[in-house]
Amino acid sequence: MRELANSASNWIVPLLILAVPLYAYAVKRIRVYESFIEGAKEGFTIGVRIMPYLVAILVAIGMFRASGAMDALVWIIRPLTEWAGFPPEALPSSLMRSLSGSAAFAMSSEIFKQYGPDSFIGRL
Repeated sequence: MRELANSASNWIVPLLILAVPLYAYAVKRIRVYESFIEGAKEGFTIGVRIMPYLVAILVAIGMFRASGAMDALVWIIRPLTEWAGFPPEALPSSLMRSLSGSAAFAMSSEIFKQYGPDSFIGRL
């Protein structure tokens, strides 16, 4: 039974990837390749349009951290976080997560280097 479950779980995603376009073409008469190309063009256009905003937010986050404003904010909020049982060292990562996932990831990697990935702060 376990082998059957493992085999089914290995094949479910490839079968779905194959079944959806086949169903769209055979039953719905959708031109799958042309629809894919059209969607890719729209996605690329949207990506190009939002690129300046992404660069601006990443520069602003870098300036916020480099200026020391992040450290000042953590220092101000530290008593509240300690009272709540939240480690103040994890605060920059949690604040950045709402603005930029990649900035939060970079801060998390710094936390991993300093405290280790298995520490309480690293697991947050």
